[in-house]
Amino acid sequence: MKIFTARQIYEADKSTIQKEQIKSHELMERAATQLFEWMHSRLRGTQVNIKLFCGIGNNGGDGLVLARKLNEHGYSIKVYVVNYSDKRSEDFLLNLERLKDGKVWPDFINAESDLPEISPNDIVVDAIFGIGLNRAPDAWVGNLIKHINSSRAFTLSVDVPSGLPVDRGPWEPSYVVNSSYVLSFQVPKLVFFLPETGVYVNQWEILDIGLDQDYMINTETDFELIGRPEVLPMYRPRLKFSHKGTYGHSVIVGGSYGKIGAVQLASNACLSIGSGLVTAFIPKCGYDSLQTAVPEVMVLTGSREKNISGIEIPFEPSVVGIGVGIGQDDDTVSAFGNFLKRVDSPMVIDADGLNILSQNPEMLKDVPALSILTPHPRELERLMGQWSSDFEKLEKAKAFAAHYNLVLVIKGAHTITIYNGKGYVNTTGNPGMATAGSGDVLTGMITGLVAQGYSSVEAAIFGVYLHGLAGDLGVSSKGYEALKASNIVEHIGNAFSDVFRQPEMEQKESGQN
Repeated sequence: MKIFTARQIYEADKSTIQKEQIKSHELMERAATQLFEWMHSRLRGTQVNIKLFCGIGNNGGDGLVLARKLNEHGYSIKVYVVNYSDKRSEDFLLNLERLKDGKVWPDFINAESDLPEISPNDIVVDAIFGIGLNRAPDAWVGNLIKHINSSRAFTLSVDVPSGLPVDRGPWEPSYVVNSSYVLSFQVPKLVFFLPETGVYVNQWEILDIGLDQDYMINTETDFELIGRPEVLPMYRPRLKFSHKGTYGHSVIVGGSYGKIGAVQLASNACLSIGSGLVTAFIPKCGYDSLQTAVPEVMVLTGSREKNISGIEIPFEPSVVGIGVGIGQDDDTVSAFGNFLKRVDSPMVIDADGLNILSQNPEMLKDVPALSILTPHPRELERLMGQWSSDFEKLEKAKAFAAHYNLVLVIKGAHTITIYNGKGYVNTTGNPGMATAGSGDVLTGMITGLVAQGYSSVEAAIFGVYLHGLAGDLGVSSKGYEALKASNIVEHIGNAFSDVFRQPEMEQKESGQN
């Protein structure tokens, strides 16, 4: 599913209006009707106080149409117009008159007004600001937003939480509505998925308002939301007369004294996702434990007992996953640098492999083209330097990946894969996966997919999706706190099956923080 910018959404609105020969207020009526149907199907006439806070632009106009329809169906409503400017959109004014025609008289709030009473049992509809917000809210509006947030009422935001711009971080974090639920018109917004801004969105859902499909299909976007419909075409079916050699020979290089488990997890995940052969290259101290823990994995050892001081692979691997548990001893750093100079196979680099690169940036030029780097936020910061916002982080990540011709997997609640100037935002996974070894499993999974012939970017996108899905399946029986990395490995097969067994992801699929 494409993630459109605010400018592109406005263009989609214009294209729809032109193609269907309708007025902008008719499109507003269509959008607000979807809002009403969503609420009405859940409330079904329940007696609850609904308080609608409407701005004086088109987002406020949506709120006024919703208020009119709620009133027509007998709901108890109170409408507040947040009068933050002398300028009002034409569609807002039209729907204000229509609301008054229905004998609903809004209260107008300005800087001198008392804050309205809001009960925790109320439903608040937030329609103050939309995607066109281009400056910080005035202080008095910010205080109103803080009042809404402190009320503990269920807060439903129209399209986007008020005070949250869609193309940058918030000017003042306390001036953003903490939404219980966001009903986003036609497409999700990138801010729903970034750590800095996603905290304001507890859950979200898409409402299809019938925007011009030709425009939506033919317009290129910088970001795409990855769900089941996006990964299903990537799957490479197995052929009847294939054999283990058909599906590649992966090598996992890593481990040090006390950290052989990282290689066990990565190697097991690599096998479980379908690599035909897997060889682990480790220090001598891990030989017995790895052969016992994962008997399907072949093992090579270096000359040292406790750490890797040289890497010698007596065959040409399909792919190398390197860095898990490897440590940062001086001779390990030297071995890694020398290995980079000799190997042309694509690599999946994680953990201390990334830390070695960040401390020795001259090594980056030797990383094979189309290798996959899988940093968590601190590792990414060490690689690229600091950023002032998540939006700057993404721009720096695009430039970094392009400069070195790499695929960058930025791990997080919504892991984002960056390649060739585009970002792919993952939808699977849960907080239970914030556990030791989860990243080692992801390294093994992506490595195993590359071994089978998936392109680097496909392996990263598909691997991240399956990794999160395996975690979701695991947490359903274990719970968040008890989920272990080994449980994720156990559910890789179920995750594959789930891709085919379940119906396609519906547009109402929600995002959770």
